[in-house]
Amino acid sequence: MHPVETQIIPRTSDIGNLEVKRALPSREKRAVGSFVFWDQFGPGELIRDVGLDVRPHPHIGLSTFSYLFAGSMQHRDSLGNDMVIGPGTVNLMTAGSGIVHSERSDSESRANISQLFGIQSWLALPRAMEETAPSFDHYGESSLPEFSDHGIEGRVLLGDWFGLKSLVPFPWDSLYVDLQMSQCSAIQIPKQYQERAIYSAQGALEIDGVRYPESELLILAPGQEVSVVAPQGARVLIFGGEPLDGPRHLWWNFVSSDKERIEQAKADWVDGRFAQVPGDSEFIPLPENS
Repeated sequence: MHPVETQIIPRTSDIGNLEVKRALPSREKRAVGSFVFWDQFGPGELIRDVGLDVRPHPHIGLSTFSYLFAGSMQHRDSLGNDMVIGPGTVNLMTAGSGIVHSERSDSESRANISQLFGIQSWLALPRAMEETAPSFDHYGESSLPEFSDHGIEGRVLLGDWFGLKSLVPFPWDSLYVDLQMSQCSAIQIPKQYQERAIYSAQGALEIDGVRYPESELLILAPGQEVSVVAPQGARVLIFGGEPLDGPRHLWWNFVSSDKERIEQAKADWVDGRFAQVPGDSEFIPLPENS
């Protein structure tokens, strides 16, 4: 069996003045472990005095995981959190029963031509925790384990990677690793996690003699170690974990195991029952279709 089970070409769109490539969910695959959504934004240049502006919008039933390679972005939410995220740090926002947040260029970035490049993923919560109280946590570079070995610089964002364990808590057994691979470097992906995927944000990859271009999501076959080579160097994300405890419904920014709960969230947003982001009266209207 070839190590790559499914190859997914992301859909491309524009959001908040920046190009976004969305690999999950897709027709070929709805989730990898708890990861139900995968967006690469950038690499792109934001012009002076414009920047990124994603107005306040709601979430339920998930955690958003924001991670940047370059640039910075300001998070504000309905709990009163206000945090600028930079490269190599993590913003983990758990929506649970409901949260509202905005994502914009910070004032320093907006005052200049700025770069923005990173990944935002959504992780479904266990069914028993879908209505947990919302929360937000920021993790600096020093709190994320790093390693350097045979031309590879790595950072463990979630889970356990060859004995290095991330301090970022999550209720599923999940894996998320960031790798900067030098030219012709190679790495073995262990088989311990049942569902695994690999995504190169920059640089082609070679697996079992087949070359794959950057910005494609590669779903790996279970139960086998996989050797990955970066012929010209690459920026690679490896992620996955235990399977979900049942199907999830995704509609706009809402994730739930219960379709009726999503209908309730729609009504709550239209009727103004979600809490607001302090000091920000703007909002993204409920889409007619999503």
